[in-house]
Amino acid sequence: MQIHELRLKLDEGLAKLGSDSAIEVSEAQRGQLMAFLALLIKWNKAYNLTAIRDPELMVSHHLLDSLTVHPHLKGERLTDIGTGAGLPGMPLAIINPDREFLLVDSNSKKTRFVTHAVASLGLGNVAVWHGRSEHYEAGAGFDTVMCRALASFPKLLEIGSHLISGNGRLVAQKGVVPEDELAQLPQGWSALSHPVTVPFLEDKSRHIIVLQHTPEPL
Repeated sequence: MQIHELRLKLDEGLAKLGSDSAIEVSEAQRGQLMAFLALLIKWNKAYNLTAIRDPELMVSHHLLDSLTVHPHLKGERLTDIGTGAGLPGMPLAIINPDREFLLVDSNSKKTRFVTHAVASLGLGNVAVWHGRSEHYEAGAGFDTVMCRALASFPKLLEIGSHLISGNGRLVAQKGVVPEDELAQLPQGWSALSHPVTVPFLEDKSRHIIVLQHTPEPL
């Protein structure tokens, strides 16, 4: 599929996303999404950044799937742990230029790619950190900590709960709702499940699970 056809597919998918979410993507941002896709296609040939190699599938499985997280973001300071090739963090940072993003991964090959992509696209709102999320000192914490198919919820809280600010949230992309994982949440945490539809993947079950601190009873 040629780059022009990929752009048409992206535009069609964004139109579908925009009909049921708060996503508005400018022409310049669409160009940045396509530039990121081109870099991912190029680097993936040599560095095996993602198992998906078909550029057309990258539009749906990577760009559009990442953007379904947008309505569930909160606050100005956000981090994507286990970002891999920059997913979902890079697409979200492109369409949220007024928010600050930290992309974290322990795989140096992948953080090198993301660092290169950030510089190539001129994204001043994105920083990249190479290391394990449990070792990152977050200070006051992030308003939103996000991840994509990284680990079970008990494990996610083990490695990432220190990153979440007092009134922040953890936003996780999942397929089917992992009821067994949710049943293992430690005391003090609550979860809300949101079904999402990814354009061109309408037959696939997709959910976004939002974890937050449970307010203390009065």
